[in-house]
Amino acid sequence: MSAVVEPMRWWHLPEVHAVEAALFPVDAWSLEQFWQELAQPTRHYLVARDDSGIVGYAGAFVLAPDADVQTVGVRPDRQGAGVATSLLVRLLAEAQDRGATHIMLEVRADNVPAIALYEGIGFTRISLRRRYYPDGMDAAIMRRPLRDRSTS
Repeated sequence: MSAVVEPMRWWHLPEVHAVEAALFPVDAWSLEQFWQELAQPTRHYLVARDDSGIVGYAGAFVLAPDADVQTVGVRPDRQGAGVATSLLVRLLAEAQDRGATHIMLEVRADNVPAIALYEGIGFTRISLRRRYYPDGMDAAIMRRPLRDRSTS
């Protein structure tokens, strides 16, 4: 069953927040944080959905030439099915369309599957933020160049 990727809208937020809370019980974003993110012109958020509902979501902050992946989440029963890759590919394209020349993200240093996903689409580790997460885990800082459309 493939997922459709589309822009996140306000009516998606309760279901997105439910997935967020299940994935990140210690430091989940609040519903209000998602509302605030959607209200910002520098943000771009997507959802992936199928007949069962929202299966994933992702968002980025873009203020060219910089961009940052803000969040990525995929429902546990759909992890490993390409949902995160589909969302990220669309985010990268949007960041590039908005003039970004590179994109960065933070990921838990112990999240081996996520790091492998990011490396698989061209991110490289550039730094480490010690004790970044509430439980004391470090964050790996990753970066990926985007083609500069002004020179193409």
